[in-house]
Amino acid sequence: MILSDHEIRERAQRGMIEPFVEQQVKQVDGQGVVSFGLSSYGYDFRVANEFKVFKTTFMPMVDPKHFAPTSFDEVVAPDHEAIIVPPNSFALARTVEYFRIPRDILCVVLGKSTYARCGIVVNVTPLEPEWEGQVTIEISNTTPLPAKIYAGEGIGQVLFLRASEVCETSYADKAGKYMRQQGIVLPRL
Repeated sequence: MILSDHEIRERAQRGMIEPFVEQQVKQVDGQGVVSFGLSSYGYDFRVANEFKVFKTTFMPMVDPKHFAPTSFDEVVAPDHEAIIVPPNSFALARTVEYFRIPRDILCVVLGKSTYARCGIVVNVTPLEPEWEGQVTIEISNTTPLPAKIYAGEGIGQVLFLRASEVCETSYADKAGKYMRQQGIVLPRL
């Protein structure tokens, strides 16, 4: 069953999402923004102002077992200012929000349609029961043109799925390698 906005609000008040924005925000200081905050059956999260933009000419091959931190340029942008993702490339970022997923919940992270309609894709990923941290976001620019990503604004949505019974083994039980991550976390083995 998908959690309703009422159930998400109730769980957020117990620390599931910090900071938590209780309604959809579509304008800041009178200017339109890519929306963020609580929605009907999910939560639209914001991308923080720290980015790692992939250097497309650095390596002849991408290898998740040997991914060099030097493969990225680090970029910091003020809120509501854009960074540029090169054509046919990607950037890593993180959520503003810190999530603490309850043991009876599985989350699915999806990109917002505002960006998808421009050829900018946020990788679909799960947040497992009892995982916690800032979500590392992979943002792909599938177009042949540079793409703008706005810091401090909406980039994706989390859907919260409640299980009919509590899982036998949670992410915390497995001591998962991305537990309590903060900042942008590169691939780990």
